[in-house]
Amino acid sequence: MRLALDAMGGDNAPGEIVLGAIQAARAYGIGVYLVGREEVIQAELAKHDTSGLDLPIVHTDEVIEMDDHPATAVRSKKNASMTVALQLVRDGKAIGAVSAGNSGAMMAAALFTLKRIPGVERPALGGVFPTKNKPCLIIDMGANTDCKPEYLQQFALMGSVYMERIFHVNQPRVSLLANGEEETKGNQQVVQTHQLLKQNAERLKLNFIGNIEGRDIMTNVADVVVCDGFVGNVVLKLSEGVGEALFSLIKDELTSSFVSKLAAAVLRPGLKRIYKRLDYAEYGGVPLLGVNGAAIISHGRSNARAIQNALRVAKETAETGVTQAITEGVARLATAKAE
Repeated sequence: MRLALDAMGGDNAPGEIVLGAIQAARAYGIGVYLVGREEVIQAELAKHDTSGLDLPIVHTDEVIEMDDHPATAVRSKKNASMTVALQLVRDGKAIGAVSAGNSGAMMAAALFTLKRIPGVERPALGGVFPTKNKPCLIIDMGANTDCKPEYLQQFALMGSVYMERIFHVNQPRVSLLANGEEETKGNQQVVQTHQLLKQNAERLKLNFIGNIEGRDIMTNVADVVVCDGFVGNVVLKLSEGVGEALFSLIKDELTSSFVSKLAAAVLRPGLKRIYKRLDYAEYGGVPLLGVNGAAIISHGRSNARAIQNALRVAKETAETGVTQAITEGVARLATAKAE
């Protein structure tokens, strides 16, 4: 059993990426194809003890850069490292692929290479968010900025499957992000989606709890929060900015005086635990749901720990049958439409 890793993707490639693969291979007992420039990867492997680990190199000279246009780069660089990683999944040689490279290109490459699950209108990015008690999934996080209600209904299904299979949440609470809890709140897209989910929840085996507001995301009111990619990406970027600003303010205050520094020494263990819960590296990466295979997109700034966790998520996504469960759910929806 092997996973495929784009060893050239990300701000910290190839060093941190290769190290993450080594850690994952050792921790989870899996093999990892390291896809990219062989001499560069080999040099990184030589820096670590890799005895007994299954880390074959798949050589390719082409790399999609962060500033490349996604679709253009995927079409022009046929042998780019992230594309070859996805081809290994398509060809049955790997059970999942991970890249911290150009996220738009990874989405385009996954669509071109793995194709959509039959019946899926639009694949979506599911972003894991920490909350007061446990993580929730926001879907979509930026893959689809303009969405029909039917797309959002499928996002709800895909998000529910993911939370159930990966986070072991029994009957995940699925919600729709709106500007009010009443089912009449929101724009036309949201109101129509609410009615679709209300009508089809039982057939789709969804625990639909209705609308929630933005302030409810972090309070663990729901396990899955559904929105279009425009709204989801705004939520993501805003939360990242608030988190960074908050920790910066806390750091400034706790180092502003001798007394504050003494207090900081006492608070440090608790603050570290909080930071760990909020750290994207703990969740590894964002799944692209709705394609035929496990494709995980990691943060461009991913370190070795983030890559290790992304490989774990790819492994779990494949092993728990997320793709098959989504396929079955979409089939149920198609049957409902036919009736």
